[in-house]
Amino acid sequence: MASKLLRAVVLGPPGSGKGTVCERIARSFGLQHLSSGQFLRESLGGGDDGFDSILAASLPPLPAPFRCGACTGFPRTLGQAKALDGICELDLVISLNIPFETLKDRLSARWVHPASGRVYNMDFNPPNIRGIDDLTGEPLVQREDDRPEAVAARLRKYKDAAKPVIELYKSRGILYSFSGTETNKIWPYVYTLLSSKIPPIVPDEEH
Repeated sequence: MASKLLRAVVLGPPGSGKGTVCERIARSFGLQHLSSGQFLRESLGGGDDGFDSILAASLPPLPAPFRCGACTGFPRTLGQAKALDGICELDLVISLNIPFETLKDRLSARWVHPASGRVYNMDFNPPNIRGIDDLTGEPLVQREDDRPEAVAARLRKYKDAAKPVIELYKSRGILYSFSGTETNKIWPYVYTLLSSKIPPIVPDEEH
């Protein structure tokens, strides 16, 4: 087993597919997937206060050889980036750039299972039974901020908050940006990048 550690963050606006990309990274490279969105929703109700303590608690110990985590959903702000600096040094940051219209369509069609955080898209990843979670049979809901009237404001807010974070990591030379409208077309480039940093534990596969 390889002994190299890797700490990566996947950044992107709501609906960009960063969770899917990070899950594939975890599966292909043996990294632990840490999602701040779930931590913040469960522990802080979506707030930022105490973010660093939550993240520290979620990170596993790092006995060698251990491949560290690929994280999604944070840092969302410059303050969070500084908090993350105090916990671990990132090896690379992946930024997903998705056109506004694509994001708007994805978010407006997105429904979730509140208890688990499972996400469905009514256009390309619908549940087996409309409005019902595949695993539990419980009802799905559409978050307030995924409703069409809220999407534009949400994306603008992300763009304003993320700009200084992206500039910070760009200045450190660890930012890698990928553009496109489909996760399946972006993924091979992400896989190639990661493969140059750490050996995959399984070969690339069709997703």
